[in-house]
Amino acid sequence: MVTARELVLSRRPQERIGPDCFTLVERELPALQQGQLLVRADCFSVDPSMIPRLFVDTYAPAFELGVPVEARAVSQVVQSTADDWSEGDWAVCWGGWRDYAVLDATAATRIEPRHGLPPHTWLHVLGVPGLTAYIGLADIARMRPGDRVWVSAAAGAVGSVAAQMAKARGASLVVGSARGDGKARYLTDILGLDAAVDYGAGHLTDQLRAVAPEGIDLYFDNVGGDHLEAAIDLLRIGGRAAICGMISGYGKPPGPGPGNLTHLIVKRLRVEGFLVLDHLHRRAAFEEETLPLVEDGTLRCEVTEFDGLESAPRALLSLLDGGKLGKALVRP
Repeated sequence: MVTARELVLSRRPQERIGPDCFTLVERELPALQQGQLLVRADCFSVDPSMIPRLFVDTYAPAFELGVPVEARAVSQVVQSTADDWSEGDWAVCWGGWRDYAVLDATAATRIEPRHGLPPHTWLHVLGVPGLTAYIGLADIARMRPGDRVWVSAAAGAVGSVAAQMAKARGASLVVGSARGDGKARYLTDILGLDAAVDYGAGHLTDQLRAVAPEGIDLYFDNVGGDHLEAAIDLLRIGGRAAICGMISGYGKPPGPGPGNLTHLIVKRLRVEGFLVLDHLHRRAAFEEETLPLVEDGTLRCEVTEFDGLESAPRALLSLLDGGKLGKALVRP
């Protein structure tokens, strides 16, 4: 028997997510049945989409009480009764917030870490965040070479890939927004964006006009709220916006929407929301374009690691308070 340590949701948050919403438990895992894997988590993902599910149903059901919080994990096979899987193989799976898991082999996707690309890369730039960035730019906003692009939350997991990918795809201007002068400088000095704004340092629309006086053609939205309103102000005639996330409103009562929606008509804008789950069939094209950019260093993969299962709630809060850079990962 293998005993797994699991972090379960023990109560739903009232106003703020806190460690007291979760409980660390130990559970004996069942013996393997034919076609199953015993896996040990190397790290698991913490994503903005998890926050609403602590409270209510969204496009996915709310997390259940008393069971490990669902999350994608990069795991290594410890034992296998499945064809074509062996001890030591690496996989991405829905392992959840736990150190060991038993799962059907059909629920695991094999990955092959290589020199210079650690396993966690498949939770970031080669995983769902990277695919989300690709779909938003290529399929939803239909980016063209020469576009002027603004990416909100550009120091985050999805935003950092979208901003770098826009540069690689030939944007004439890429602006990123983040909170804090340090993150803004990271966007320009490390990721190589053309300009960055600190949305906590003054009026957002005025800051954007200063760095993009001719306006923007494409907006990649991870934030919503005042960022979306500013984007509608800055978008040029025929501009496009890919709406990926609205973290400014997660875990809060609904706030007022943009007050400038008449621009959608006057400027003939196209604003489209999307879920990456509807575009998984595009993974091969995504990998064909992205993998060489990762291998040659064009696309950087910044991660903020949190150690120990008990640190997972703190990692989740870091998505809201800006306490991380790039992708937030937990190593159990």
